[in-house]
Amino acid sequence: MNKTRFEWDEEKDRENQAKHNVSFAAAQHAFLDPKRVIVEDVNHSSEEERFYCIGRIGDGIMTVRFTYRGNTIRIYGAGYWRKGRRIYEDQNKIH
Repeated sequence: MNKTRFEWDEEKDRENQAKHNVSFAAAQHAFLDPKRVIVEDVNHSSEEERFYCIGRIGDGIMTVRFTYRGNTIRIYGAGYWRKGRRIYEDQNKIH
């Protein structure tokens, strides 16, 4: 069985940490949440499909923007965003 790997651009990671206080290394943990929600980023016009992974990390619900490249998940952005929290709570019937 192939193991999923994560990758990201180091400069993008630094920018994300400065803007959202979240490292992409920490963002990987959202994928470990068994109740995580994966939704397609339909607003992103690109050559490749992009998605959001919304998952619990500790006390927070993190949204991670990513794409699949073979067995690798490439992270583009991450943060604790209200819209992601609403989607997560709705999908998991948390109110």
